[in-house]
Amino acid sequence: MILVTGGAGFIGSNFILDWLAQCDEPVINLDKLTYAGNKSNFAALAEDSRHIFVHGDICDLALVNQLLATYKPRAIVHFAAESHVDRSIHSPGEFITTNINGTFTLLDAARTYWSALSDESKAAFRFLHVSTDEVYGSLSPDDAPFTETTPYSPNSPYSASKAAADHLVRAYYHTYGLPTLTTNCSNNYGPYHFPEKLIPLAIANARAGKTIPVYGDGQQVRDWLYVGDHCAAIRCVLQGGRLGETYNIGGWNEKANLEVVHTLCDILDQLAPKESGSYRDQITFVADRPGHDRRYAIDARKLAHELGWKPAETFETGIRKTVEWYMTHQDWVRNVQSGDYFKWLDKNYVQRADQQEVA
Repeated sequence: MILVTGGAGFIGSNFILDWLAQCDEPVINLDKLTYAGNKSNFAALAEDSRHIFVHGDICDLALVNQLLATYKPRAIVHFAAESHVDRSIHSPGEFITTNINGTFTLLDAARTYWSALSDESKAAFRFLHVSTDEVYGSLSPDDAPFTETTPYSPNSPYSASKAAADHLVRAYYHTYGLPTLTTNCSNNYGPYHFPEKLIPLAIANARAGKTIPVYGDGQQVRDWLYVGDHCAAIRCVLQGGRLGETYNIGGWNEKANLEVVHTLCDILDQLAPKESGSYRDQITFVADRPGHDRRYAIDARKLAHELGWKPAETFETGIRKTVEWYMTHQDWVRNVQSGDYFKWLDKNYVQRADQQEVA
């Protein structure tokens, strides 16, 4: 049995669905069900005894201790995090609480639990921490991609909180011997992605006839990783990764944000053409995010050389699958677009549109 934190979120729910599709090992899914956590993501597992959902907070030490004592997992896969940079700019305290304090709570509970295991169970136990390439900061156009030894240089409250969590994981390995693994991934996309991030927001707004907001000049470059490939990489690291090591996970797909949005519009033009014009006509440039990193790029050769992993999807195949998924899951999209969601969009994007017009 494994314990997954944040299993109702985007990547966590995809990981659990993929895990149970490939093996019978049960999963305890601990999730607080914040705005981005959605039980409908794993509705297909409602009658599956291999999936045990627990509504709770990773900062709740008593609950975490209880779960470890009751279920005795052989591994913890830690996805739970506040992850939206824009929200971290508006409300940084929540990111400090969840990403730093929550990770500390899990680590300390895991250390106590692991210390009491038999030698055989100790040797088999793993704590895998899922992190981000944003901890490395921003690259210039001609800089080499991030490697596992790139110095940390976080530029947002979100990336700073994840960097702090990474350092705690490293410290628990070196100080206490807790068998940890860390993965730093590039930008994910795919099914069940909460529609405030670039790709799902662009798809949702395009289909609804709304403006598609693009920050600044749209030339911020990201390395795009299909979520199914990310999940496969995590399984590889969990199974064969060297203890205490970090593994970068990337899709080898550097794309500017505007290019991504153009691709989405072109696919929608093919699959659901408008009566006149193109979805590109709905693109609107808004004021850029404060401190917006210009470029991220991942060098994933360590993972390929040591564990044989490489992405199965190209950007072209993965992005088409993603658009098709959102088009056939409109009920899911409508369900997650609550009143609070629309308030957030107004708070973040309407103000930026006004700022751009003033500028």
